Amino acid sequence: MKRKHILLSAVLFPAVMAFAQQYGGMWIPTELNEKEMKDLGMKISAKQIFDTSKPSIKDAVVQFNGGCTAEIISPQGLLLTNHHCGYGQIQKHSSVEHDYLSDGFWAKDMNGELPNPGVTVDFISDIKEVTAQVLAGTQNLDAKASEELIKKNMESVKSGFKLEPWQKLMIRPMYYGNKYYAYLIETYKDIRLVGAPPQSIGKFGSDTDNWVWPRHTGDFSMFRIYADKDNKPAEYSKDNVPYKPKYFLPVSIKDKQENDFTFVFGFPGKTTEYLPAIAVEKIMTETDPTMIAVREVALKTLDEKMRSDNATRIKYASKYASVANYWKKWIGEVEGLKKSDAVGKKKAYEQTLIAKNPQIKSTIDELNRLYTEQSPYSLNKSFYSETVRNAETLSLANNFYNYMQAAESGKMDAKALEGFKSRLSGIYEDYDGELDAKVTAKLLALYANKTQSKFLPSGFDQYKNEAKNLADIEKLSKNSVITGRGSINGATTYTDINKVFADQNALIKNLKNDPLMKLFMNFRETYMKGTDSQFSDYQNQIDVLQKKYMAQQMETDKNRTFFPDANSTLRVTYGKIKGSSPRDAVTYGYQTHIAGIMEKYVPGDYEFDVPKKLIQLYNTKDYGIYKDKSGDVPVNFTATNHTTGGNSGSPTLDAYGNLIGLNFDRQWEGTMSDINFDPRFSRNIMVDTKYILFIIDKYADAKWLINEMKVVK
Repeated sequence: MKRKHILLSAVLFPAVMAFAQQYGGMWIPTELNEKEMKDLGMKISAKQIFDTSKPSIKDAVVQFNGGCTAEIISPQGLLLTNHHCGYGQIQKHSSVEHDYLSDGFWAKDMNGELPNPGVTVDFISDIKEVTAQVLAGTQNLDAKASEELIKKNMESVKSGFKLEPWQKLMIRPMYYGNKYYAYLIETYKDIRLVGAPPQSIGKFGSDTDNWVWPRHTGDFSMFRIYADKDNKPAEYSKDNVPYKPKYFLPVSIKDKQENDFTFVFGFPGKTTEYLPAIAVEKIMTETDPTMIAVREVALKTLDEKMRSDNATRIKYASKYASVANYWKKWIGEVEGLKKSDAVGKKKAYEQTLIAKNPQIKSTIDELNRLYTEQSPYSLNKSFYSETVRNAETLSLANNFYNYMQAAESGKMDAKALEGFKSRLSGIYEDYDGELDAKVTAKLLALYANKTQSKFLPSGFDQYKNEAKNLADIEKLSKNSVITGRGSINGATTYTDINKVFADQNALIKNLKNDPLMKLFMNFRETYMKGTDSQFSDYQNQIDVLQKKYMAQQMETDKNRTFFPDANSTLRVTYGKIKGSSPRDAVTYGYQTHIAGIMEKYVPGDYEFDVPKKLIQLYNTKDYGIYKDKSGDVPVNFTATNHTTGGNSGSPTLDAYGNLIGLNFDRQWEGTMSDINFDPRFSRNIMVDTKYILFIIDKYADAKWLINEMKVVK
């Protein structure tokens, strides 16, 4: 389906200029506006990006392990993604003796590549719009009946596709359920670690530099897809061979110029660009600040231990990075929403829509009422969820609570039990009960002091004293089977998880008498009775109305081009290489270099140390073919591509479809782009392919990997 792509005019609609995407947007790859992309400088056709009849760029782009994006860069299935996307796998292969996080890892040949059980990559073989089939017969039904029929229609659509054993069909709603698309997916399951720089390169700047510019991070890692002898997906086997892709990306090391055309191809996770002003206001003033406050306490507590103990640093490295990532993102989001006047602009836009279509006023009024009434429940939901998520002791108690419910209702069969024990083992592997007791104690104090009294469990005032909590929770923790510090049947969840679960009745009796479980159950029960259903009731009404509001926007604003919000499906976004001026008298260039790494260098520092070999390469200027016209190696660059979480690892391509960078972050001043894309501030941040190849070649001495690639000079 072809779309007319018309940008809003600043002359005609100055009040809503923020909604002119100005090369932003996350477009379905079967619906690209080829003319606009070529007007901006693209030299290839839209068919070369996505084609089901012959190899195209989409055949080199995969979803990596269900969350990130990756791309194939050689005819032997060599895969490139972010260091932070492969971080969990690098961590699992690391130990104090073989610290690949600190030292890096580089296979000397294919025999040295490391398997990663459970890691998958997904190819999108085809995309079909199925709106008519999915919405058939729903026009005059109420919301509940419509939802039930939609589910039946989706199953009917799925049954019409003939699938191979390694394929699956996923149907996803777009525009809040006003359209539906089917995705044919092929999954490969034998993915091996090939190489990763040390975190002093791959995470250089760590949390201080996260989400900010200028940036100097070599955020990349390398894997390889393996297949059976017929090039089909297969479980891990030593007999598998490197996958032969339909298409792989040439890697360009040409110099970049400001205003060069770029496009990013990947799997953005979630955006909410079409919310009413009231929803954005609640996010900015209530929800985000609450989640920030909880994570701030957790991070500070973890950081104190990680900086003083190397084993804890390794154990908690991936977990800490995950928690810190969105903590800092939300801080930038709040500031960006305020700075871009997102709420004011949305209110002005709503009035523009109402002037054209007066029926929209009742929709907006009703959304305002619903969000206002939902607000206290939404706030408590965020507080409760973040507390349980970041106090892992409570999270473990929640897992055991679910186990008890399933076991006592007869739903915990042998297979389910094995799965549950496996999940628990994974949690305990990176869990320190004594450390988390401190986190839990501090978060309970925060919750008790900051939550409205009507949402607090009976007797919860006792947790307002943080100092007392630290002693009390530690006492409960060290004697609890939940934390793995207490025993049952002579075993703990660390020493012998099978023995712990051998006597189900004894375990359940133990859990019901466990003071930690009693604490959690009181906490959970109060939340479920006082918040959960109330929040959901309002949200269900909001969702129905948001679908209507989305349809009204699309029907009324003929001058605006609408793209569907991100939902982890394959998208293309395009823009130009560009610096920025995010604040008064502050101007950022579009590119950083190795010299900038050395300017930030702090010997021995957790975030800004630099490997000796990289220092040596810098001092001798041994840059080979990877330096640019400045005589230095470019490290990172920024552009106006509209990206979000899930785009991590996405290929950034030039006008000819060559790989020029690896997307890994956004500029802090523009993190509000998930809600309000503003071309003045919104910049995505990428690792330059010159730096990637420089590290592989000159730093890692892994030229055998370079030899696999098609390098465009």
